[in-house]
Amino acid sequence: MILLAPHIAAFLQQRLPIERRASPNTCDSYAHAFRLLFEYASHCTKLPPSQLQLEQLDAPLIVNFLNHLETTRGNGAGSRNIRLAAIKSFMHYMEYRAPSALEQIQRVLAIPTKKADTRLVRHLTAQEMQSILDAPDPTIRDGIRDRAMLHLCFAGGLRVSELVGLRLEDMVLQPQASVLVHGKGRKERCLPLWKETASAVRAWLSVRGAVQVPELFLNARNDVMTRAGFEYILRKHVHTAETRCPTLSSKRVSPHVLRHTCALTILQATKDLRKVSLWLGHSSMQTTEIYTRADPSVKLEALESVIAPKLRTGRFKATDKLIDLLKTSVIMRIEKTAK
Repeated sequence: MILLAPHIAAFLQQRLPIERRASPNTCDSYAHAFRLLFEYASHCTKLPPSQLQLEQLDAPLIVNFLNHLETTRGNGAGSRNIRLAAIKSFMHYMEYRAPSALEQIQRVLAIPTKKADTRLVRHLTAQEMQSILDAPDPTIRDGIRDRAMLHLCFAGGLRVSELVGLRLEDMVLQPQASVLVHGKGRKERCLPLWKETASAVRAWLSVRGAVQVPELFLNARNDVMTRAGFEYILRKHVHTAETRCPTLSSKRVSPHVLRHTCALTILQATKDLRKVSLWLGHSSMQTTEIYTRADPSVKLEALESVIAPKLRTGRFKATDKLIDLLKTSVIMRIEKTAK
């Protein structure tokens, strides 16, 4: 029997961050997936998580765990697949550390991912986005900070982890304002900034103060801004913006919706999917193609470039009520004669 605890500790502390150079977000996501799995396995086997054995994580238990995520926790197919990817990564790691369990590991690796629905990306109109950007109070310190964060998140199409991870040294305001973004998969990209965004950042830097923290944005305690902190700030200002733009009340606005809105804004302005991909830091153009499905102007150009088939002309002629009555009378008379 192979005790899981030392292997999962080595996987999370050595394999992911050092050997694979996985990002902190990836490590946190994998750790959360295993916490959910071990809690479920502990409930099924009546053993504490620290005493679980590798042999107990067989394919049927993993499948039942994935179904539990959907039925009990209400996770979608996408979240289920993310948890399964973490489990498979660990099982690949164990192939060489536990050869005696190779057959069991292969059964787990054979578990298929679940097809997820492909929906249109949620995004905001120009009026809705402007209402959110105007919501913070520019006369107080927190309002100045919030305005700069919202402007940067939208203008750069930043993921929330990229936004809260920005450092003072990543900002260049002269001669041309730009920001160095440390993106997913350790990919960096340099983005120019609108004058309005640069002005919002300058205003924040003027009131930020000499705090010995390298990150650009701070919370009320002058600590590093967190993901949850920015999500709270966004929800607060969306609620404020609803009074001026009522359509926001029917939309679920998250930091990623601001990223989608930026992408569609760039696509509508440039008509170039490659520029959108470069701006967002996508590793594959296939990821960026989701925006072509959400932008109606792309289909409109295709529609206008094709000659539509002609319709045969004709006029609809309504049947006269008197003729209908006479036809009905004739039919009824024939039926009576036949009887």
